[in-house]
Amino acid sequence: MLLSTSKLFKSQDFDLELGGALPVLELAYETYGALNAARSNAILLNHGYTSSPHAAGDSKGWWHNLIGPGGAMDTDKYCVICVNMVGSAYGSTGPGSIDLATGKPYGPDFPDITTGDMVRAQTLLLVDMGIDQLAAVVGFSFGGYLTFKWGVTYPDRMRALAPVATWNKSRGGPETVTAIEERFAQCPGWNGGNYYGAEKESGVFEMLTAVRVDTLRSYGIGKLLEDQLGSEDAATRGLERLGRQWASEFDANSLVILRKAAILFDAWENAADIKAPVLYVLSNTDSRFPPELAEPTMAHLNASGVDATYVEIDSPYGHRAPSEDWEKWAGDLSVFLNKHATI
Repeated sequence: MLLSTSKLFKSQDFDLELGGALPVLELAYETYGALNAARSNAILLNHGYTSSPHAAGDSKGWWHNLIGPGGAMDTDKYCVICVNMVGSAYGSTGPGSIDLATGKPYGPDFPDITTGDMVRAQTLLLVDMGIDQLAAVVGFSFGGYLTFKWGVTYPDRMRALAPVATWNKSRGGPETVTAIEERFAQCPGWNGGNYYGAEKESGVFEMLTAVRVDTLRSYGIGKLLEDQLGSEDAATRGLERLGRQWASEFDANSLVILRKAAILFDAWENAADIKAPVLYVLSNTDSRFPPELAEPTMAHLNASGVDATYVEIDSPYGHRAPSEDWEKWAGDLSVFLNKHATI
């Protein structure tokens, strides 16, 4: 679904790395701040696996505390552009889009894509906006994969990189795709992924809700809600509300197609191609991208000639620490961008 806050970029005949093409390519995106006359002040922001391009502008934005006038990503200086990745469900071309050959949603027939496709699609939008070099590329979680991918694919097109709560190669293999597929196969109306128009009757809506609740718990949101609402029962009800809201917006097939792309991601082997300084950020309680990744990753980046700095967030909120405890690292991000991204 295209959010009311998003804009839409359109292109045609977009060839894919693994073969095939998308006859129509649409990218949903949002901007915060204005481009300067030289169009040299853009920060490309990449969202997480199940998130949207609505990063700021109001309290619903997933990084709204970090983006705005005087913020770490200061919109008095920068134009922040957040693009919904290809394959997602928030307005960009994905499994829920109409296949022109059939007149129906692609569903499980959506072609396999890569993080390289996602990054290359973003370049089309940036060219259309007249942006040659980015001030920075910043990304959270899956968006951190895209941030590293930008660094190794287009090393001269940004002045800084900030991958957050992520890694420079995939965590998890084909078994993670199988696990998602098997979970939805339990739905009586899954129909191999062709469930559109019968989201609730098929059982897919309830399964999406359950998936989201499990995900939010693993992210640390259960702990956050318990602290905010005062009891475990209230937190459970809060998780259920969040899960149902998300399930009304997302697409189960997008979970599959994005996860397939994730397991192919690897920017470790060609880390030496990165030219821009890197700010690498992890949370000390994140089980998805644990702090134990920091030492080998920093050693590898530095040995590859990358100017890399590490920041660890001390927070009880796991994978969501960069959002919920934003004050604990906003200053580091601001200093980093002021040093490397501003000209």
